[in-house]
Amino acid sequence: MFFERVSHRKGSYMINVFELANGRLRQVMVNSKADLESTTPVWVDLTSPTDEEREWVRSVFGVTMPDEEDVKEIEASARYYEEDSGAIQLRTDFHIEEDGRSHSATVGFILANDILFSVHAEDLPVFRLVRLRARSRPGSVADCKDVLLDLYAADAEYSADALEEIARQLEKVSQMVMKGNLSSEDGAVALSAITLQEDSNERIRRNMMDTRRAVSFLMRGRMLDAGQFDEARQILRDIDSLDGHASFLFDKINFLMDTTVGFMNINQSKIIAIFSVAAVFMLPPTLIASIFCMNFELMPELDWVIGYPLALLLMLASALGPFFYFRRRGWIS
Repeated sequence: MFFERVSHRKGSYMINVFELANGRLRQVMVNSKADLESTTPVWVDLTSPTDEEREWVRSVFGVTMPDEEDVKEIEASARYYEEDSGAIQLRTDFHIEEDGRSHSATVGFILANDILFSVHAEDLPVFRLVRLRARSRPGSVADCKDVLLDLYAADAEYSADALEEIARQLEKVSQMVMKGNLSSEDGAVALSAITLQEDSNERIRRNMMDTRRAVSFLMRGRMLDAGQFDEARQILRDIDSLDGHASFLFDKINFLMDTTVGFMNINQSKIIAIFSVAAVFMLPPTLIASIFCMNFELMPELDWVIGYPLALLLMLASALGPFFYFRRRGWIS
């Protein structure tokens, strides 16, 4: 994928500052408060900021960046609101796929003084993509709200890629399950893979719902111009199409789960059937042996010379008789 990591500097600070230059984002090196004061940013992005970096932003721009606990606040009333000062606060979850595992990262956004401020605990592939594109495509960004909408659009695109990967993984599981003769070990592997994809699919659906709510909030609040409003509507249409695909994958996951469990139950039933047939085979010989083991005095068979071999023959015949009968009826293969 082209979601490569872009580092803003070699130092220990994690403030990414971007200015507008001919419709492109231009990254500015920031290693001190003085560097930050000399910028005219359209986007200030903080990754795991220190208290010192938060203080820089507050003193230079008059914006108090939320801490990690505030960013993770999940109450609906606290995720999207406009302050008395006019600053817009948003909390949005972004999907991350790493090493076949998925998780969500919450990003805190503040729109204030024509600057987009963002804070998050880890670098995100969506942010790397937007930075890469905005530097290479002139005219794609005009203000801070364009940057925010680009982030939401890239998130929808990233979610689409993740859903395609889920579909590919489910296709592999489907081929393994549909081959038949699914062993218990193969079934356990298939169930583990299905569960992993179900978790990713559900996480993507939740994140898309969160993005839809954030974009709808911007549209309802009349915070976008005509061009941005059209872009926001396109983002919502993309999310609606992805939601339909995620629902389809959810149904496929349930189908594969039921099919895998069904095949495993069939295999277990075969094993139980084998033991049941073996028990039936042993019933007649056991009956004959128990009769000849009785210790009654008046048993004429005890004096027979051929009594022992006759009992063995009877037990063998009583076992083979049900076997051939069951095989003829097709109850055993």
